[in-house]
Amino acid sequence: MTAIKDIKQERINLRLKPEAKALLERAASFEGKTVSSYILTSAMANAEKTVHEHEAMRLNAKDSEAFLEALSKPVQLNKKLLDAFEEHDQRVTSR
Repeated sequence: MTAIKDIKQERINLRLKPEAKALLERAASFEGKTVSSYILTSAMANAEKTVHEHEAMRLNAKDSEAFLEALSKPVQLNKKLLDAFEEHDQRVTSR
């Protein structure tokens, strides 16, 4: 049976002060990880948190109720919206 490994193809280089490198090495050693593994794990966790904060919408109870009420109302197409749809259809050729 052949083991399938994730092939790492991308690289990120960074320059840092000796004190920062020493701190990262110390923290990595506490967790029994390589510095690269420690940095990657930490950066990925922070990146996921950042992306979630920017993609998720949080509403209080009042705003949540207003949002759901607006979604439940039938759509009213006004002239501006119809014109925008028509312009979109003219500009976009591939579907």
